[in-house]
Amino acid sequence: MTGRGEAAGPTVRARELPDAAAPAVDDGASAEIGRDADAGTPRSAAAEPAPNDGAGSAAAEQRGLRDLLRRLAAVEEQVRGLVAARRAADPEPADPYRGLYLSEEAVLRILADRPAPPAGTNGDDRPSTVDDELPATRLGVLARRFGLSRLDVDLLLIALAPDLDGRFERLYAYLNDDVTRRRATVALALELADLPQAGRGRFRLAPDAPLIAGGLLRVEETDRPMLSRSLRVPDRVVAHLLGHDALDADLAGLLRLVATDSRRTGGGEPDALPARLAAVLATGTRLLYLHAPDGDGAASAVATLAAARRDALVIDATRLIQVTESSALRDLLLLVAREARLRGAGLILGPVETLDPARPERRPLLPAFAALAEWIPVLLHGVRGWDPQWTEDSPITVAVPVPTSDDRAALWRDAVAEITGGRLTGAEVPGGLLAGYRLGAEQVRQAARTAAGLAVVDGGPLTPAHLRAGVRAQNAAGLERLARRITPDVGWDDLVLADSTRSRLHELSLRAAHRETVLGRWRMRPGGGRGRGVLALFAGESGTGKTMSAEVLAAQLGLDLYVVDLATVVDKYVGETEKNLERIFTEAAGVNGVLLFDEADAIFGRRSEVKDSHDKHANMESAYLLQRMESFDGIAVLTTNLRANLDEAFIRRLDVVADFPMPAASARLALWDRCLGTRLPRADDIDLPFCAESFELSGGSIRACAISAAYLAAEADRPVRMADLINAVRREYRKLGRLLLDAEFGPWLSS
Repeated sequence: MTGRGEAAGPTVRARELPDAAAPAVDDGASAEIGRDADAGTPRSAAAEPAPNDGAGSAAAEQRGLRDLLRRLAAVEEQVRGLVAARRAADPEPADPYRGLYLSEEAVLRILADRPAPPAGTNGDDRPSTVDDELPATRLGVLARRFGLSRLDVDLLLIALAPDLDGRFERLYAYLNDDVTRRRATVALALELADLPQAGRGRFRLAPDAPLIAGGLLRVEETDRPMLSRSLRVPDRVVAHLLGHDALDADLAGLLRLVATDSRRTGGGEPDALPARLAAVLATGTRLLYLHAPDGDGAASAVATLAAARRDALVIDATRLIQVTESSALRDLLLLVAREARLRGAGLILGPVETLDPARPERRPLLPAFAALAEWIPVLLHGVRGWDPQWTEDSPITVAVPVPTSDDRAALWRDAVAEITGGRLTGAEVPGGLLAGYRLGAEQVRQAARTAAGLAVVDGGPLTPAHLRAGVRAQNAAGLERLARRITPDVGWDDLVLADSTRSRLHELSLRAAHRETVLGRWRMRPGGGRGRGVLALFAGESGTGKTMSAEVLAAQLGLDLYVVDLATVVDKYVGETEKNLERIFTEAAGVNGVLLFDEADAIFGRRSEVKDSHDKHANMESAYLLQRMESFDGIAVLTTNLRANLDEAFIRRLDVVADFPMPAASARLALWDRCLGTRLPRADDIDLPFCAESFELSGGSIRACAISAAYLAAEADRPVRMADLINAVRREYRKLGRLLLDAEFGPWLSS
C-alpha cells in the first residue's frame, strides 16, 4: 500500500549518465521505422540494418540515451494527460478509502516532481515524439532489426517506463486503480496510445506480433482477460537499451560470444572462403551448411561472420541436446533469436551429427534452429553430408577445405603467442610436429591455454612437452568407453629390437608425422574416398615387443595409445560387431591418438568359401573392415602372432609391415640387463651372458623371469642371485610348456 506521506521514486536524469560508453551500436544513417501502426509485416532482409561496423562511440551512446529519455518524457506527457482526464471525470475525488491504495494528493505530488530536462537541451524544448524518424540509436536499430512499427515503439516505451523511472510504478497503479498492479496493462497501454480497446491495435500485442514474437515484450498473467494483463519488458532488453550488452543469464553455458574485432578474417584475401560466404550472406541468404570432414567447421563459420562484420554466437551442441521438451525448446529459441537480433549477430551450431537427427527426441532441434534463419544468419557445420530431410528448407552446402600443415602451424604459433603474451613465438614453437595434430582452431587455443597452465604448475617455461599434454587434454572421452587409454611412458631407448624392425618403426613415424604434407599438400592420395590414415602391422611371436613399440610410436608423435578391447567389439549377434567397430573408427577420427588392435587376426581374418550362414556373415564382417580402413583418417596399428591368418586384402592396404623376430643372443643380453634395472640389488654370481646364450626367450618372457627373481629376492631380503634367475627361468619354461633340457642349464642345473 502507498501512504499519503510516501516520497516520489527515483528519477533517471540525463545529467547522471556515466561518461564511459557501453558496447558500440550501429551508427548508420537515419531511416524510418517499419511501417504504419496497423501494419504487421516485418521489414524485408534488404532493409535490415548493417551489422556491427565499429562506428559506435561514447558520444553516440550518450546521444542514444538522451533520445531514449526524451521519448520517455513524451510518455510522461501522455500519462499526465490521462491522469488529468481521470481526475476530471472522478465522481468522488474525496473518497476516504482512496488513500489505501494511492491518494490524489500523492499523485499530484508525483506530478509536481518534474525531472530536469535531459542534458544538451533547455527547458523550453519539447521532447521529440515517436512519430519522428528514429536516429541511429540503440532504440532505432532495435526497431529496424525487429521490424517494429511506430505503434510498436510507443507500446514498448509505455511498458519500459517503470523500469527507467520509479515514479511510473505509482502512476500506473493509480491509472489501473490497483496499487498492486504497477506496470502498464494492455488496456492502459492502448489508452495511452489513444487507441480503442477493441480495435486492431490490440493485436500488436498478439503472440505473432513483432514485439511478442521477438521477445521484446511479455504479456503476463495470461489467466486474466486480455485487457487486464500486465506488460513487461525483459531485463535483457532494458539492459540493451541502456547500453549494457552482457549475454542473457538464461543462456549461460549454452552460448559463447565471439566478437567481430577479436578474430582475423583470413588475411583479407578477396577469394578466401570466409569472404565469399560473407558475400552470400549479404545477398539475403541466411542458412548455410559448412561441410568440414576434418571437423573444423566452427572456425570457418566464425571467420565467415567476422568477414561479414557480425559477432558470432556459438552454441554448445552437447548442452543443446539436453533440451528435449517442446515448451523448453520454444522458450530457448526465443531467447537465442532475441540475443542474436539485439546484437546483429549470426548463429553457429554444430556439429550436426552431435544432434543426431535420427533419434526421435532430438529430431526437433535442427529444424527449429534452422528456422531462425528467417531473422538471423544461421551457419550449421558438421563432418557428414547434409541430409535434405533434416530441415524443411535445405541450406546452401559449402565444402570447407582441409587445412594444410602450414595453416595448422600458423594456428599454433598465433595461439601460443596469444597465451604467452608474445614471449614464445615463431621458430620457438615446434610447428612441424604440432601441425600434424588434427585440432580445430578453438581446440588449438584451448590446448595452448592448458599447456600454459601446466607450465605454471611446473614452475618453468612453456615447452613442447606441455603443448603435447595440452593436445592430449583435448581428446574426448568417448573412445575410452570402447578402448583402453595408455599415456606413453617409454621411449626409443627402452626398445631392444633388430635393426630392420627399428627402421620400419622409424618409417612408420615418418609417415605419421608428414602425412599432411604428402597426402594433403602434394595430393599423393588416390581417389575413391580414401582417407589420410596410416596403417601398420606388427607381426611376431608373443613378447617380442609389438605393443611396447606401438607405445613408443605414440610417445614419438606426442599422442595417447588406445588399445581396442576385443570384448567390447566382438558380438555374437549378426551385424553388431560391425556397429561396434564403426563406433570405434568414428570416435578415433576425432581423437589425436594411435589406435592399437591387439591380436588383430581375431577380427581381420581371412575370408573363406561360403558353406553356411556363419561363413557368409564372417565374410561380410571382413568386407566391411576392408572398406572402413580405407576411409580411416587416423593412425592404426594391428598386431598379430599369426600373420598368415590375415586376409591378403588387408596386407595390401597397410602402409608398413614390421616383423618382430625372436631376439638374438646379443639382444637377449641387453634385455636381461634392462629388465633387471638399476635399482634391484644384484649378487656377485649373476651371469647374464650365460642367461642370454642359453635361454632362447622373448623380451616378454625375460621380463617375467626378472620379476619372478625379484620376488624371490624380496622374500629372502637379499640381493637377487643367479639361483633366483634359474628358478624363474624354470617356472617360465613350465608356463610355456617347454622341456627343461640339461644342456641349457649347464652348471646351474642343480640350483
